[in-house]
Amino acid sequence: MTAVTERQVLESTLETVAQLEKLAMEVAQRAGFCGPSLDQISLATHEIATNAVVHGNRYRAGKKVFVTISVTDDRFEIRIADEGDGFDPDTLPDPLAPQGLFRDSGRGIYLSRAFMDEYHVQSRDVGGTEVTLTKYLRPR
Repeated sequence: MTAVTERQVLESTLETVAQLEKLAMEVAQRAGFCGPSLDQISLATHEIATNAVVHGNRYRAGKKVFVTISVTDDRFEIRIADEGDGFDPDTLPDPLAPQGLFRDSGRGIYLSRAFMDEYHVQSRDVGGTEVTLTKYLRPR
């Protein structure tokens, strides 16, 4: 397979989340993902893109969401970066703790980690946070 890379700079809106999720699904399908794996990529992309818009950029019009989707011989990778204040994933409350089970939010990172083969968070040198989601391609 020839390496494929898509790059986009998107606005901080919920429409961006839908647009990004659609693009990720199209690229993942072309790479050969289907069924539950495709659903997992979709949900993880949706959750992390929503976090970038809502929690990272706080819907601020001047802030952007930066996306890179790459497919190589062995993996599908999506990087989603925001221009927010950043966060430390180790300080987030446990979404499975009894006090967190009835909250309306707080499970997106947990689900993204569970559904993807790799999940990495890093602070950007220019401010904000970048999350990398990886799903390995399985031999057919």
